[in-house]
Amino acid sequence: MSMDSKTKDLRFLNKFHEMAMKFEEEQASSLEKAAEKMADAIAEDRLIYIFGGGGHTTLVMQELFWRAGGLANLCPMIDFAIHPVTPAYMYLAHERMHGVGNSLVDYYGISEGDVILVFHSYGFNPPTIDCALRAGEKGATVIGVSSKDWDVNIPKDFPIRHSSGHHLSGISDIYIENYVPFGDTVIKHEGFDQPTTGISSTIDFYIAHRLEMECVKACLARGITPPVWSSANIPGGDEKNEALRDKYNSRVKFL
Repeated sequence: MSMDSKTKDLRFLNKFHEMAMKFEEEQASSLEKAAEKMADAIAEDRLIYIFGGGGHTTLVMQELFWRAGGLANLCPMIDFAIHPVTPAYMYLAHERMHGVGNSLVDYYGISEGDVILVFHSYGFNPPTIDCALRAGEKGATVIGVSSKDWDVNIPKDFPIRHSSGHHLSGISDIYIENYVPFGDTVIKHEGFDQPTTGISSTIDFYIAHRLEMECVKACLARGITPPVWSSANIPGGDEKNEALRDKYNSRVKFL
């Protein structure tokens, strides 16, 4: 049976649209503040650091990094121990360990005046909190993207929480709510008890690109040319990117 011969299921599209519009309506001020800080980093010839605190959240780093139309000064703070390229139960164990996030801040060399984007939908696992706390101690501006619904619904003594009890919303200099519901899944099926279809990556990718867009606009409003990659897969793309590669190859560890 073709899709045209039955009713299309638009529930996921509708749910994403609802969340994205809520973000646009309620998080505009935080989005603008975050974008201005990112533009400050570009104006001062600094890198913009980005961290996904474990599991699928780490994919937001790949979504923005080394991408046609993306910022060339973006530095992903990748640790494969908590990344889905690692076997699932291993990265799950690693993202419950203390000491991972703060070590990453030290390794990537975050210092006073830097800007870091920290994504994690439930926002209280050890790598996320350790990273945000250590970056703050170093004097960096921490922009956190997370969901308070998880903080409300998970017991304070739940083993996946950071020992401090902190949530990203309470320790970020600028906090952006992504509205991911507790449990992540958003689709219920008749006759099946288990809800399906996680939405956290989808909304995080949207927010990440909105930050990128507003940062570019903030730079242009100041008369600054933002460092933006061209596609390497079109004629002339490599040539257009040559100066950016020369500038950032020795500074961004994954280039």
